Amino acid sequence: MGLGPREIRLAARLLREAKRAWALTGAGVSTPSGIPDFRGPQGLWRLYNPEEVSTIEGFHRNPQAFYAFWLWRFQHMSKAQPNPVHKLLAALEEKGVLKGIITQNIDGLHQRAGSKRVLEVHGHARSGTCLSCGKNYPLEWMVGEVERTGLARCPCGGLVKPDVVLFGEPLTPAFDEAQRELAQADLLFVLGTSLTVWPVAGLVPFALGQGARLIIANAEPTPYDPYSDVLLRGDLVMMSELLARALEVDLAGS
Repeated sequence: MGLGPREIRLAARLLREAKRAWALTGAGVSTPSGIPDFRGPQGLWRLYNPEEVSTIEGFHRNPQAFYAFWLWRFQHMSKAQPNPVHKLLAALEEKGVLKGIITQNIDGLHQRAGSKRVLEVHGHARSGTCLSCGKNYPLEWMVGEVERTGLARCPCGGLVKPDVVLFGEPLTPAFDEAQRELAQADLLFVLGTSLTVWPVAGLVPFALGQGARLIIANAEPTPYDPYSDVLLRGDLVMMSELLARALEVDLAGS
């Protein structure tokens, strides 16, 4: 457990030997890019009530509070830059080491780092959809409407909800695709997630049940640490740089 030479060598070996490896990422992957997580020591839920700003019921009950909380954060996400963790995963996909990434993140940083196959199981913050007529709007339009009126309301009268999955909503179809892929995976590389939010956390025992090996890289313990073949506990940027060296990946050029 840690980021010592033995753990890094073993993780690199498992990644090299895998034929169908997937990564599963959470908020901890994006915190080095300046995007706060939710459940960590400085997480957003220590400052705000998720029942008010992160549930579909809260959205309908007080949409103005929802927009006030989220839209400037979405704008911040759109300006954030990929960090070495995103770059490592993009490089591993390009080299054929990873088949793709399953992410709980809504910030789009994996795509900006160059990842091609990204399954966004919690949706994304690039656009929103009218709950009445189904028309789709870019984030910039929503921001403009909220700045002007306090609400993002479609000309038809319906509220425009960002295309993110709120508590109380079903996951995107990408979750079913993730399950199909993990049914055939031989390695799952988990990074930056506490593995406490279901049903995404259930992808880990699902993959293990199909015979996949498991690497967990996270700053804090997770419920599935005892089942991992390699446990990389520590700073994810440092881990990425060490693992990139072991796998002969150039992060500067990715």
